[in-house]
Amino acid sequence: MGYEWLAIAMFVGFFVILMSGYPVAFSFAGTAIVFGLIGLAVGAFDLNRLRLLPNIWFGATMVNFTYLAIPFFVFLGAVFEKSGLAEELLETIGIVLAPVPGGMALAVVFVGTLLAATTGVVAATVILMGLLSLPVMLRNGYDKKLATGVITASGTLAQMIPPSLVLVVLSDQIDASVGDLFLGALIPGLMLSGSYALYVVGIAWLKPELAPPMPAEMRTLRGRALLWRVIVAVVPPLLLIFSVLGSIFFGVASATEAGAVGAVGACVLAALNLGLRGKFRLGAYWQLLRESAKATAPLTGLVIMILFSSSFFSLVFNGLGGTRFITDLLVNMPGGWLAFIIISNIVIFLLGIFLEFVEICFIAMPLFVPAAHALGIDMVWFGVVMAINLQTAFISPPVGFSLFYLQSVAPKEVKTSDIHNAAWPFMAIQVVILIIVIAFPQTVTWLVGMAAMPGA
Repeated sequence: MGYEWLAIAMFVGFFVILMSGYPVAFSFAGTAIVFGLIGLAVGAFDLNRLRLLPNIWFGATMVNFTYLAIPFFVFLGAVFEKSGLAEELLETIGIVLAPVPGGMALAVVFVGTLLAATTGVVAATVILMGLLSLPVMLRNGYDKKLATGVITASGTLAQMIPPSLVLVVLSDQIDASVGDLFLGALIPGLMLSGSYALYVVGIAWLKPELAPPMPAEMRTLRGRALLWRVIVAVVPPLLLIFSVLGSIFFGVASATEAGAVGAVGACVLAALNLGLRGKFRLGAYWQLLRESAKATAPLTGLVIMILFSSSFFSLVFNGLGGTRFITDLLVNMPGGWLAFIIISNIVIFLLGIFLEFVEICFIAMPLFVPAAHALGIDMVWFGVVMAINLQTAFISPPVGFSLFYLQSVAPKEVKTSDIHNAAWPFMAIQVVILIIVIAFPQTVTWLVGMAAMPGA
């Protein structure tokens, strides 16, 4: 077996350090240093391999145009949140759908889908909708489990629906076009959103007491006032979403270019929105942009730190024969590609319960991608399957991240057990969609194929 045992010990050691609560970037780097030195001592690692690091970091990573999309889309979402655009969007859709049984929950699904297509950031979407919609639904007699479940599930759509940051990071790790991943994820993402809406409608029809319509006295906007509110609060974000995603889908712009235009568009919309309300002040507007930039910097820095450290880890891991060993193991297991898909989904799901998507992309994807290539698996389809799985893990009890995002802003009467129990029906929906996408790859590949056709 050679020194592959040392690579396995390295990976196990990394997880032990990570589970102890140590930051993932330092866990990567520290493990690489320790096992690199051990490899040198036993003659299993060539020190000259480290000369590749500067070229990997500054000749490949820092010039990767795709990664620029991350700060642009995060900044876009931050502007939407801090300017009140997202809040007005949720309130307006809630008023429009208020007379319908389950209307507030349907509004959460609809706005969760729109915010996912705007921000690509799960935490911001779940927290925002938890702050704004959960108290209103509870005051109007909604079942706690339905109200919290629909918020966590809809907020987590940002994992799937373009311009998802998960897909941006995955595109580099699986060597697939960001545009193709965005196209491939669109139909499964809308399938998830539509399934949540159908579930809400079914609950409201079968058990109307769990999702009552808003009382008439609370629906103060009607007629022209309501129409004007829709034009001001809903139409501009929709136009921005369609222009950003449409430019990517139709090949007019790359994801990074579209993200830059979207970020500028969000700044313009924020200024117009403040102006229409008579609240525009140059100093306050500048402060809004500064706060949005400050919110963007930590996530962008986190991605770069993990990327640098994981590159170091991968270099040592590969030098010890780890990647070759894992690839051979996955390719030659009984059951072929189906067994590989099942095992990779189980691993990603378990990791997704404990780790953020950025960490998982840099930990697991380098292990799975060589085997997926060797088995002839379509990488766009594989990336979308992994994204759906990550979304399921994000709402999985007991430690799914979205559950804790909501718990941090939930009213006192909502218990942790309520939020956790609420996740199970939506997890079941996501597992069904995952199985459908695995069984029918056309749900992912059809749009990608259409876009690739001559004249498309």
